[in-house]
Amino acid sequence: MRGHDWINTCLPDELILEILRRLDSKSSHDACSLVCKRWLGLERLSRSTLRIGASGSPDIFIKFLAQRFVNVKAVHIDERLSISLPVTAGKRRRRDENSLLSLKIHFAGERNEPKEEECEPFCLTDSGLTAVADGFAKLEKLSLIWCSNVTSFGVMSLAQKCSLLKSLDLQGCYVGDQGLAVVGQCCKQLEDLNLRFCESLTDSGLVTLATECGKSLKSLGVAACARITDKSLEAVGSHCKNLETLSLDSEFISNKGILAIAQGCPLLKVLKLQCINVTDRALMAVGASCLSLEMLALYSFQQFTDEGLRSIGKGCKKLKNLTLSDCNFLGDRGLEAIATGCTELTHLEVNGCHNIGTIGLESVGKSCPRLTELALLYCQRVGNFALTEVGRGCKYLQALHLVDCSSIGDEAICSIAKGCRNLKKLHIRRCYEVGSKGIVAVGENCHSLTDLSLRFCDRVRDEALIAVGHGCPLKYLNVSGCNQIGDAGIVAVARGCPNLTYLDVSVLQNLRDIALTELGEGCPLLKDIVLSHCHQITDIGLSHLVKNCQMLESCHMVYCPSITAAGVATVVSSCPNIKKVLVEKWKVSPRTKRRASSVLSYLCVDL
Repeated sequence: MRGHDWINTCLPDELILEILRRLDSKSSHDACSLVCKRWLGLERLSRSTLRIGASGSPDIFIKFLAQRFVNVKAVHIDERLSISLPVTAGKRRRRDENSLLSLKIHFAGERNEPKEEECEPFCLTDSGLTAVADGFAKLEKLSLIWCSNVTSFGVMSLAQKCSLLKSLDLQGCYVGDQGLAVVGQCCKQLEDLNLRFCESLTDSGLVTLATECGKSLKSLGVAACARITDKSLEAVGSHCKNLETLSLDSEFISNKGILAIAQGCPLLKVLKLQCINVTDRALMAVGASCLSLEMLALYSFQQFTDEGLRSIGKGCKKLKNLTLSDCNFLGDRGLEAIATGCTELTHLEVNGCHNIGTIGLESVGKSCPRLTELALLYCQRVGNFALTEVGRGCKYLQALHLVDCSSIGDEAICSIAKGCRNLKKLHIRRCYEVGSKGIVAVGENCHSLTDLSLRFCDRVRDEALIAVGHGCPLKYLNVSGCNQIGDAGIVAVARGCPNLTYLDVSVLQNLRDIALTELGEGCPLLKDIVLSHCHQITDIGLSHLVKNCQMLESCHMVYCPSITAAGVATVVSSCPNIKKVLVEKWKVSPRTKRRASSVLSYLCVDL
């Protein structure tokens, strides 16, 4: 029968709830909640996760959410984010207000400093944390990111009422030993604990926690905690036998602490270290004892040598992910040992390790056929032949990142393009020997490429983007600073990549309105565009762009001398989903300011 509501008539609440739980985006949940009152109530019951930013009064806001969403198991509170308070009950917001509420206009060159008395209401307090504990009885996961007004008293109240808690992130919170001790005593199922930047903690708190709930703990992160020493790690090694992930960033941790972890936590799979007092002796212990290690990240070590990496290559046969950053005494021999010993390697990042060169990367290409992602940053000694070997041996490579690698040029990129045809992501920045020849080869061979970034590669010309436009289904493109690229290249992308959602063409001095016209016609899914420093773009080009790009959410156009207040107004008025416009203040007319009055008062920042 026409007009009959068969869904609500035939489907029970349990089935609709199961359907709602399978929705994968907040927008889908929101849309379903608007269908009818029944669906509104069921949608609230289906919510298991809440993400909360700073609000006018976060403590009250949490109480409001707890009344609506009773089955929430995960709460993320991040005071770096901003949100809008819900609409007052009984009042409907007009359609134009709905769209303008999310609009952000960032004025170039203006800075609005919040008054001191205005900052306090935007911070979660112990009272708000108590409201979390009282309102979300099924809570299993809680993240408190930079909630600096939260103290041990709030954490104690939370721990006593949320005994089912499995994950707790206290990054940047001023929580002391007393609060952490109560967490250990009450939360016996705790598996994941992040204590980064908890500066008031000492060994006493962490030792107590490890003693009380160490059997369940699987992941621990400690950074910038000046009073956490080897004593804490010894307690972790003694009581946390099931620990799988450890992240340490401390000047006060030495070999003694890492040795305790290596010997006491044989199930360790992920180890991230930034400890300047740790030497090869610690790595040797890890290689000898942590045979299940799958991910190793070493940052800013001046005392590690190839000897330590050889121990890892010899013992950690399951290693899949390796990051070496600013380890100046690591060289080719160490990387060779990793390549020959850890043949399951899938991800490798080498950042600023100036003694690692072509020979080390060659061995990776020869011995690690499962490599899917490779990042080389500031590797001046890595030459073309290294990537030639990678192209030959790593057929499954999907992502390649190159930053400031002055010895890598077109020959290397051609080898990658011909050998790694499954490449999906290619990011190159300030590699001045890479030109059009290499990128043309990518366009001709890498037909799965969706993400391309060529920042400040001034030898790349239009013919490169023409090949990419013909051969690659791009969704993301950044050619910022490639000053040889003009209209022809961008037009080819516009015509050949209809699924493009992000485009950065900043500092392209030869780009004109014709390119924006083609983008408007060919890329209806475009959401973010950066036009800053494009001197030949005018209001006419903008109007053609926004005419068909109705999904546009972000537009950056600072230092575009030919764009006027009329162009800014066109973007604001023509794009119903626009959320952020970056432009000089003097280009925003009074009328445009009025249209965005709901956010201008507190979302203005400088460049």
